[in-house]
Amino acid sequence: MKVLVTGASGMIGRSLSDALFARGDEVIGLSRDPGRARAANPRVEWVRWEPTLERPPAAAFAGVEGVVNLAGESIAQRWSADAKRRILESRRTGTRNLVQAIEGLERRPAVLVSQSAIGFYGNRGEEALDEGSAAGTGFDSEVVREWEQAARPVESAGVRLVIVRTGHVLDPRGGFLGELLPPFRLGLGGPLAGGAQYVSWIHRDDEVGILLWALDTDAVTGVVNATAPEPATNRELSKQLGRALGRPAVVPVPGFVLDLRFGPEFGRVARGGQRVLPRRTQELGYRFAHPRLDEALGDLL
Repeated sequence: MKVLVTGASGMIGRSLSDALFARGDEVIGLSRDPGRARAANPRVEWVRWEPTLERPPAAAFAGVEGVVNLAGESIAQRWSADAKRRILESRRTGTRNLVQAIEGLERRPAVLVSQSAIGFYGNRGEEALDEGSAAGTGFDSEVVREWEQAARPVESAGVRLVIVRTGHVLDPRGGFLGELLPPFRLGLGGPLAGGAQYVSWIHRDDEVGILLWALDTDAVTGVVNATAPEPATNRELSKQLGRALGRPAVVPVPGFVLDLRFGPEFGRVARGGQRVLPRRTQELGYRFAHPRLDEALGDLL
């Protein structure tokens, strides 16, 4: 299979590309800087693309059977007015340009797997959420709603669409877990802002597994949640992470630390949480390789 991947040089994109190569697929990667991306992963065939300024070149889609859209500016930063514009447009305009390029092709790929995020649900406390739950409020929810809406017109062009709402991907090389590891390895980790908020996590292998499953399975359409079946509170996550590292995890981190680092708006979002369940993902037949947090952390660390 020949697969075009946007965001192929990112943390999830690199893991997905490796998995595609492992099963004998070809990967076309779109990047703002193909030279730099090629140095990092020379097996990918890189094509230059500025997501917010242009449609990808039609030649990049030659022979492509599936597309995975992972591109987007990092949301974990201070939300200045300019940062919020970049975060939104990298997803909304980037996805719109990708979809319009696909619509204009004479021979279109069979499927678009477009990443989304559980930020769609907003901060909902202990409420159990699944793919049928309503959208939340706030900038993070607004971004995801716009992101998903930009992908939907591809269905009218006869392309199967799967929207994958991703939780906190556990990978020691970066992201949520990568941020936590340095203090926890020093024995300085502990619950954040009281620790009662839920963390909807997923092992990187299951994140990649769901993307591949969505790519391959004709019966999978619409929204699926990429979160493990057992979300944990931040307190439980801290406890299990300390146990996996053989370190104490009893140093509480006050919530204002997040405000100091990321500013009050994103800090408030980071102190919140969602208890997201992959109901439809499981009903459609995906089987998690790492459904339990203790085992997932043990495998990664």
